[in-house]
Amino acid sequence: MIVAVSIENAHVFGDILPSILRLRHQGFKERQNYAVPSFHGMEYDAYDTPATTYLAWRDKDGSVRGCTRLFPTTLPYMIEEIWPGLVTRESLPKAPDVWEASRFVIDRTLPVEERRRVHGELLCSFQEFGLSCGIRWMIGVMTPPIWRAVFVNAGWPIEFLGNTQELAPRERVSAGRMVISDRILAGLRKTFSIRGAVLDASAYQSDRMYA
Repeated sequence: MIVAVSIENAHVFGDILPSILRLRHQGFKERQNYAVPSFHGMEYDAYDTPATTYLAWRDKDGSVRGCTRLFPTTLPYMIEEIWPGLVTRESLPKAPDVWEASRFVIDRTLPVEERRRVHGELLCSFQEFGLSCGIRWMIGVMTPPIWRAVFVNAGWPIEFLGNTQELAPRERVSAGRMVISDRILAGLRKTFSIRGAVLDASAYQSDRMYA
């Protein structure tokens, strides 16, 4: 089961926010050596704010083993402020029904089959969260191989919003449109043999999106 977490409801889930940031540190700082801020083994940046929503998959002990971050484009967001040149085929989005997705990570120490389960449930939770909150699409930045492995090969087509560009030596990335739709959700559930909803949004107030 995936939970939707914000600063407003994190208290319901114990130490879930530190657990999310520790997994991100493991994935982005330790494994990929990204130049991102960290503190006491937790990775964070300027877009971890009260407006941020996290989708998190927890194991039976409550530790986060997969997560992603969502952020409204109505506020200054990462692609807009840091990599606006990645979007060249249309204007940068700035709308309540378009959100930015970032920091997708799954614990690499999990067995292969469990990683696949976390992968599938996280993708479905993107769709379920978006559909429940009136989001039409999300924008993200990844390397082409990761776009293919995480989204396209799973049955979620991505429309690229500009050419692939080199942001660092040997790291070429592209911005993509991640459409939210019932059809894509149904296809993802079929790909990963998932029956029914995976997102437990009972502690999340969806009306905060439009405040």
